[in-house]
Amino acid sequence: VQLQASGGGLVQAGDSLRLSCAASGRTANYAMGWFRQAPGKKRELSAAISWSGNTYYADSVKGRFTIYRNSAINMVYLQMNNLKPEDTAVYYCAAVQDYGLPRYEYDYWGQGTLVTVSS
Repeated sequence: VQLQASGGGLVQAGDSLRLSCAASGRTANYAMGWFRQAPGKKRELSAAISWSGNTYYADSVKGRFTIYRNSAINMVYLQMNNLKPEDTAVYYCAAVQDYGLPRYEYDYWGQGTLVTVSS
């Protein structure tokens, strides 16, 4: 599975942005996640979605971010609303063949897309 993330950019606080992740192969039975890594910080999971549509959100993004997928076209999205400067990071999509909702162990990674939120 190869992943291609896109949709990052420079926005102002309060704006919205949608990230997209295109998978090269079938990911219907894969859990998909969006991780982010801010400068000087460890990479962390922001949101994840299972093959059946169950979701997980980190507390820092809960209520503002929405992860969803279209398995028919092998796409995963992260809708980010009410962005804050602390959301500034490189965002990575990731995949793992798992029927659950893993938080840490993902096998396939996209190249990352930069989101910068100005105050």
